[in-house]
Amino acid sequence: MSWIKRKLQGSSSSAAQAPPEWTPAPEAVHTWGLYNEASEDEYQSAETFCATHPPEAPKLLSSDIVERIDAQGCSAWGVALPATPRFVGRIHNESKDGSGTVKIFTGAACQSTCLLSDLPIAAGLYEIQGKAGVYFEITVHEMKGIVAIGTACKPYPDWRMPGWNRLSAGLHLDDCRKFYEDPDGGRDYTELLQSVSPGDTIGCGFDFSSHGIFFTYNGQRLPNAFSGVYLPRQSYDIYAAIGVEGINRLEVNFGGSLFRWKEANEWAWRVEGHVGRLAGSSGAADDELPTYEDIRRGRA
Repeated sequence: MSWIKRKLQGSSSSAAQAPPEWTPAPEAVHTWGLYNEASEDEYQSAETFCATHPPEAPKLLSSDIVERIDAQGCSAWGVALPATPRFVGRIHNESKDGSGTVKIFTGAACQSTCLLSDLPIAAGLYEIQGKAGVYFEITVHEMKGIVAIGTACKPYPDWRMPGWNRLSAGLHLDDCRKFYEDPDGGRDYTELLQSVSPGDTIGCGFDFSSHGIFFTYNGQRLPNAFSGVYLPRQSYDIYAAIGVEGINRLEVNFGGSLFRWKEANEWAWRVEGHVGRLAGSSGAADDELPTYEDIRRGRA
């Protein structure tokens, strides 16, 4: 049972529990997954994790990270190596072939794991003036296991697929169903996406105007999967999320290489565009942003 549904069932004033701008997607929820189901123990442990670990407040990026983004642009983003032993595979963030993309390889022993970007793709404390949204893509080279793409806020239980728990959205590529805080069987997404095969590219975007999550398929933008999520935007740092299980070979593009969805190659959609200007500032880049250590010690 999802976090939202438990809240709605637990109070007679359910309308006050969810953000007023957010309404559930109209499609019916499937009780069971089409091909795969997580165990009840994993569901319960994730519920406990979310109850005991509140969402993190948005953070300022340290000055060295901002300088790295200034120098490398979208190539500064990578995928963080998870600490969990459930992940069996490799993540290559520094591409030696000059492709500007991240390579992910997982093995047969890899259990379901949610991988997050090492930097937020939408940082709540930073200015978005002139930006349409943020976007990233994955290209599937091999998918003998399970792959999902979406977004999440920290902390997120790393043994859960994107979209199953709090403040997370996901498109699961085995059954092409969409999930938002939904640990059940998900919802049907669109008839434009029936299956995903090796060679296909799936993108995920967060539209600032509608606060909507949408996906793309081989360069074609698909309808919004969810609207009115992550509100208010300034309350969250949003990370790219990639779910993996079993044997898979993926390539992740944060903008270091050309996107299949051509519109995302414009500045309005690139992840580095808003980082470095604090919300409410004059719009000029900050000379020196405080480091995390400064903030922790109260020197900011």
